[in-house]
Amino acid sequence: MSHFFAYLSRLRYIRRWGLMRNTQQENDAEHSLQVAMIAHALAVMSRDRYHNDVNPEHVLALAVYHDATEVITGDLPTPVKYHSAALRDAYKRLEAMAATRLTQMLPEEMQGEFGPYLESGATYEHKLVKAADSICAYIKCLEEQQAGNPEFDAAGANVLNFIQEMNLPEVNDFMAEFVPSFTLTLDELNRDGGGLL
Repeated sequence: MSHFFAYLSRLRYIRRWGLMRNTQQENDAEHSLQVAMIAHALAVMSRDRYHNDVNPEHVLALAVYHDATEVITGDLPTPVKYHSAALRDAYKRLEAMAATRLTQMLPEEMQGEFGPYLESGATYEHKLVKAADSICAYIKCLEEQQAGNPEFDAAGANVLNFIQEMNLPEVNDFMAEFVPSFTLTLDELNRDGGGLL
């Protein structure tokens, strides 16, 4: 018996933004879906607009599993995780141990396929997933600000600065073409001809 997918189903119990007052809670499962959709879009733009050698389906899979280790580690708040080099390094080791533990829950013949999705990496495809993760964080900040919650003002500015410093053309395109719509109401989305109603 393998507990791998039973563990992953618990992503829905991992709450994000734990140190901040939220008008709407967000969990790791819904976050992972949004990251996967945006990472896939970034990869398609990267391949088709900028002729980079990326596989959108591989990026999609990397994004689906990008926070999987948090079913073991929990979601450590960013100010804690990056407080010092020692904490950052310790957390990376903890994530690596969690990835190994999750991988070992799979039948042996599946471990080689899934293991790489659970580990961090430095490829361009991993950078696109990190960018998508950051875009999702920025969108969360926008949504909280739209709901009148100033708790996310500084976080939004910091995340936007991080995204801009990445200086990836497909990310800049996504920010310009898609992100502004997240500040609109449903009526505004429909009025602009983008909706179904």
